[in-house]
Amino acid sequence: MSDLGTALRAWRGSISPARVGLPVGGDRRVPGLRREELALLAGISFDYLVQLEQGRAAKPSPQVLGALARVLELNPVDRDVLYRLAGVVAPTTGSMPRTVPPGVQRMIDRMSDTPVAVFTAAWDAVQWNPLWGELFGTPGTPRLNLVRGHFAAENPLGASRVERDAAHTNAFERMMVSDLRRAADRYPDDRAVGELIAGLRETNPRFAQLWRRYETVPLGRSRKTVVHAELGPITLDCDILTIERADLHIVLNWAETDTRDAEKLSLLRERVANDVD
Repeated sequence: MSDLGTALRAWRGSISPARVGLPVGGDRRVPGLRREELALLAGISFDYLVQLEQGRAAKPSPQVLGALARVLELNPVDRDVLYRLAGVVAPTTGSMPRTVPPGVQRMIDRMSDTPVAVFTAAWDAVQWNPLWGELFGTPGTPRLNLVRGHFAAENPLGASRVERDAAHTNAFERMMVSDLRRAADRYPDDRAVGELIAGLRETNPRFAQLWRRYETVPLGRSRKTVVHAELGPITLDCDILTIERADLHIVLNWAETDTRDAEKLSLLRERVANDVD
């Protein structure tokens, strides 16, 4: 059996018949949809689905893959995996997600003692918690973008308060431009993403230079110093979590324990707690 066949069987086994409007009764030896049920719902023949799962079929058409993805309720990440395993280029997926799913929101809400902000795949600010606002300053303009804020010297979520040395600045810029290119490749029909890139290429030589490199840089940990108006410099480690299903970035900032930076962050936590009370 091919990797495509293994994936199809796994996805087929995760979909309950009731979920797609089929009767649940009868003798079912395995959970999920039967082959004939998936074939019927996707509008393809049973024999062709068997060939796909056994690795005996040639490249399926994008229409067949699209129908399978719809019936199997694949999220954007699994959808891309389906097309890749089939050796077919996935069609464009429309606009970039900008909504925080409830499960992700619950996770973020439990991180109240950490400065946390949520960004889209193209680094539009979606939301931030009170501690982030206390640390970086709450912006007065909605839909600010972290990449534009850095390269266009705007102030999205306190970017002007951040200081980095030359090495960290270079690493940050390369990482941001590389990740923005991934968003552009993933959402070629999103007008806002295209306008962001076109504007920065036209107005910022450094961005234009990095964009021409076609460089692939993974998202990773970074370090920065935030200059707070009252507490002065606070040096923090920054981690980025990528939520694949929602295609969002969650940015978290930490101070090393038993340091003056940790003490300053604790003072900000107390201030936020008092404001809530």
